[in-house]
Amino acid sequence: MEFETLRYRVDDGILTLSLNRPDRLNAFTDTMARELVEAMDHAEQDDSIRVILLTGEGRAFCAGADLEKGADTFNQPDGGQEPDWNALRDTGGKVTLRFYNSRKPLIGVINGPAVGVGATMMLPMDIRIAAEDAKIGFVFCRRGIVTDGAASWLLPKVVGLPQSLEWVLSGRVFPAREGLEAGLIRSLHPAGELMDEARKLAREIADNTSAVSVAICRQMLWHMSGETHPMAAHEAETRALYWTGRSEDAKEGVMSFVEKRPARFTLSPATDLPPGYPWWEEPEFR
Repeated sequence: MEFETLRYRVDDGILTLSLNRPDRLNAFTDTMARELVEAMDHAEQDDSIRVILLTGEGRAFCAGADLEKGADTFNQPDGGQEPDWNALRDTGGKVTLRFYNSRKPLIGVINGPAVGVGATMMLPMDIRIAAEDAKIGFVFCRRGIVTDGAASWLLPKVVGLPQSLEWVLSGRVFPAREGLEAGLIRSLHPAGELMDEARKLAREIADNTSAVSVAICRQMLWHMSGETHPMAAHEAETRALYWTGRSEDAKEGVMSFVEKRPARFTLSPATDLPPGYPWWEEPEFR
């Protein structure tokens, strides 16, 4: 696929999605937001794609919102009318919620500075690795605005409330090693080895797991982090186990183990998810 602000490359089951405005340090725009959502929509319908890597071209991951408009960068004219809150949505949030709802696993490959929306967009990634010299900053309070990208929900889930408060309220930019120590980053790597490590992680998933199992487990782990009692997880897992246990992938998973051979899973998250998915949209699971 061709995009104005992204590079979209598929190689042996792995989609590398690169923010592609290196001359602007991959600064975030409305066009980039729209294209990221379009790219995710397209990838979810492509059964050949098992894992998605998100990274940046050039020396930055994403330097935050493009400040080309100067003082009016964050000003959204309303024409003197009360905003339509159903229509007016934070563009960073549109992207992070699309990542959050993905049926395919995402790996954030933080190759350089990740600031503002560049930091929040990594939060719904399932695994985040970074270059040793990368820097991260939730700088919103230093710009006179507030967090975007549903970060007020996502960040405490990833690193806990005390660390989230310190990073957000100070707005300081910190080294990736601090993110590693807090659990935001899984591991640090020399810049020249970063993508190789990302592909190694992606291959571990792509070569050994059922795409349907991954899709369901990913959503269960993310959604259940917000539930107040484990009964919600028990109910969802019971239903999912009932359906996946009867599937061809379950039969293949067992027999490949018994026969000591690689599994050949065939089910697709685009067409073969069990009845009741997405369960969190059903009234009894809200």
